[in-house]
Amino acid sequence: MAHDRDRVDPERLRVILAIETTCDDTCAAVVTDQGEIRSNVISSQGVHDRYGGVVPEIASRHHLELIGDVVDDALARADVALPAVDLVAVTIGPGLVAALLVGAATAKGLAAAYELPLAGVDHLHGHVAAAFLGPDPFEPPFLSLIASGGHTLLARVTDHGPGYEVLGQTLDDAAGEAFDKGARLLGLGYPGGPALERLAADGDPDAFSFPTGQRMGGLDFSFAGLKTALLYRVRDLGEAEASRRRADLAASYQRAIVESLAIRTERALRDTGLERLSIGGGVAANGAVRSRMSALGAELHVPPRELCTDNAAMIASAARFVEGVPYPGYLGLDVYATGERILVAT
Repeated sequence: MAHDRDRVDPERLRVILAIETTCDDTCAAVVTDQGEIRSNVISSQGVHDRYGGVVPEIASRHHLELIGDVVDDALARADVALPAVDLVAVTIGPGLVAALLVGAATAKGLAAAYELPLAGVDHLHGHVAAAFLGPDPFEPPFLSLIASGGHTLLARVTDHGPGYEVLGQTLDDAAGEAFDKGARLLGLGYPGGPALERLAADGDPDAFSFPTGQRMGGLDFSFAGLKTALLYRVRDLGEAEASRRRADLAASYQRAIVESLAIRTERALRDTGLERLSIGGGVAANGAVRSRMSALGAELHVPPRELCTDNAAMIASAARFVEGVPYPGYLGLDVYATGERILVAT
């Protein structure tokens, strides 16, 4: 069968269509093999705030409703027809399984319709690979801090992946989860991270002392004790006093999260001898995190905010370094909830 892609200039840039449905954002992007973003569409569902968190069943149903329009929008903005796509990429984990299945099924269907190859991409590889996107890609080697709602880890990046050396990771809650749970304790809305950051701007970060896990040693993270400390502090203050001092509580709590990230990142820079740092994940959009990381003395790369939160451009970026599976070999490709298939922990 002859396709349009077989008749184009062989010197042209290869084009990747990527799909990301890890959690509650329905995303599609078109990126070239040189890391140029032609389009990056992110549709936030905006229905989970009433529940105080993402409900997997609701998220997957909304992915089903949105995914067709999101893909069409990404192709239209990039001025690319599906037959001219060279590779379809999709996140296959870690994440909410029902949500991932929507993206995977859509990607398989689109790729199979034109017998295109398909690349299954690890979500964390995508966050790391956001640094590789143009116009000013951040090339290895460097230390990567990924901090999001579901993941917190430090990795030594020596090439474009997907096999990175994980130096440290969270033992319980992720940093973004700590933000969301803290926001809930302070009576703020969902998503909690942005709401808590806004409230913290009016507070004193030194008003209260919260644990940073500094005495733990090593490079692993733990945020469960911090959340519990905030719970007890709110309880001890009493409803009226806690309400009056919400901004101070938010600022002090945020400072503890930021310091926990910074302490381990600084240790990792020292232990590895690396002098270059990239941060990614939704928490990297936090202004206090960005400011604190810039003070560590390493050459710092922070992707634009739209590339820190879940997006498909980062998945396309990672797919450039993943071997695509030719049709029909990917039709049985499965998804996974945990992230131990791609990243190599030590």
